[in-house]
Amino acid sequence: MPDNLKILDRSNAPEVRKLNPGKTIVFTNGCFDILHTGHVRYLAAAKRLGDLLVVGLNGDGSVRELKGEGRPLNTQEDRAEVMAALEAVDYVIIFAEKRVDNLLREVRPHVYAKGGDYTEASLDAGEVAALKEIGATIRILPLVPGKSTTKLLEAMQRK
Repeated sequence: MPDNLKILDRSNAPEVRKLNPGKTIVFTNGCFDILHTGHVRYLAAAKRLGDLLVVGLNGDGSVRELKGEGRPLNTQEDRAEVMAALEAVDYVIIFAEKRVDNLLREVRPHVYAKGGDYTEASLDAGEVAALKEIGATIRILPLVPGKSTTKLLEAMQRK
């Protein structure tokens, strides 16, 4: 992986808040396997909710657990590098678990952003418990219509 100051080792997750006193930290997470316009717009909207945007990036094993065999198409190192290149993203942290609750407790963000394919009721119960424990606000952001990794993969298979 290239030497990129935006890509943090997991062990440095608790330092984000300490190194940025007084800043509102926004956190989101996902696989981000094939980055598309919907992701870019979503991440820009998430960044506008605070001062810093931290992206928890599912590691390759957890992507396979969530999405099935054959995924991810891009390695966690490649996905982290692409994510870190986005202007809206301040930090990227790869996590190996299927769920992000432990990383949430480590970063302790002020705001947790998720895309409109989720509702507060559909969020993982462990993640919601972690968010309540740390006092984070949950914000659900609207989806960009017609933009999804699933639709891109389906279009590629038709060709």
